[in-house]
Amino acid sequence: MPAPIRSPKLFEQGVPPLVVALVLCSTVFAGAAACGDGSAVQRAAAYIAVPTPTPTTPAERQKFARARFAANAGLAAGAVHEWIVKPWKAGTFKKGAKGRRTALAKAGLVGTFAYNRLGAAARNAQGDPALAKGLAPLAPGIDGLKDLPSRLSKGDESAAASYAGLVDKVKAAARKAGVPVRNQLPSAAQLARG
Repeated sequence: MPAPIRSPKLFEQGVPPLVVALVLCSTVFAGAAACGDGSAVQRAAAYIAVPTPTPTTPAERQKFARARFAANAGLAAGAVHEWIVKPWKAGTFKKGAKGRRTALAKAGLVGTFAYNRLGAAARNAQGDPALAKGLAPLAPGIDGLKDLPSRLSKGDESAAASYAGLVDKVKAAARKAGVPVRNQLPSAAQLARG
């Protein structure tokens, strides 16, 4: 005959049997979940333990520099085209236009994002001799974008033309160096991070 699970000392201290049963069951379930195959803890530990690949040869460094350049320049070009060039050509930046305030606020934010990404692309280009040579004349233009977001927010339409022209020059220099840059729309999180 099996013995009862009751512990007289617990019940003498006033602990109800339901509480004891719940504590034991939750302990068993928590232990089973932690030891289960493919648990979240095991996946996280495996992810953290994996080292990130780093380029070891000059050719690998150059390849990574080109890829990072293309990604950063593509994000800048896509953002400028979508939120600066399109509204500018549609006349949304003109006084009295419907949606002008929203378009100008977005353009200011995107201008800051584009300045940040083009600066990162210029730093990435230093890892590739052909890109570095092609972008060297554009470095002052990229640095000159620093004050354009505030001009965009105030409604200065020449700032939109400056962004469009510089992005086109960066894309042309990259194409000449053999790195195609495709417009990529950044996510809201990427825009917020800069």
